[in-house]
Amino acid sequence: MADTITLTIGRQKNIALIAHDGKKAELIQWCKDNAETLKKHFLCGTGTTARMITDATDLPVRGYNSGPLGGDQQIGAKIVEGKIDFVIFFSDPLTAAPHDPDVKALMRIAQVYDIPFANNKATADFLIHSSYMDEEYDHDVINFQQNIANRAQTLR
Repeated sequence: MADTITLTIGRQKNIALIAHDGKKAELIQWCKDNAETLKKHFLCGTGTTARMITDATDLPVRGYNSGPLGGDQQIGAKIVEGKIDFVIFFSDPLTAAPHDPDVKALMRIAQVYDIPFANNKATADFLIHSSYMDEEYDHDVINFQQNIANRAQTLR
């Protein structure tokens, strides 16, 4: 069995939208600026951010819990399940948040599953204007079933 498996991100993307409080207005404006592209995709986000984007743009954004109440972890779980294709997270590097460990865990899970992760407007712009937005994209991730089997064998 191979060490990696190939997963396909479809033409219609599952995009998570998240912003710290000090960056919510910036993310909302970014969503307005990119609404024509975003409306072709499934959008989700942490609670307050999702609601504010929907209210300001009429884009349907499925809301999870707010970040400090586990929303970042819910989105991480959806990445593990293969239900989120990339993350736009306008983080505020100048403000400490009580749930910073959750944010770090979300970033780590996105990296493990080779999920594009934009943590600022410039990176989000590069992603949204990429030719991959309108086509499928294959990427290799660790074959976790094989990894578990190998670890179980070595621990015997």
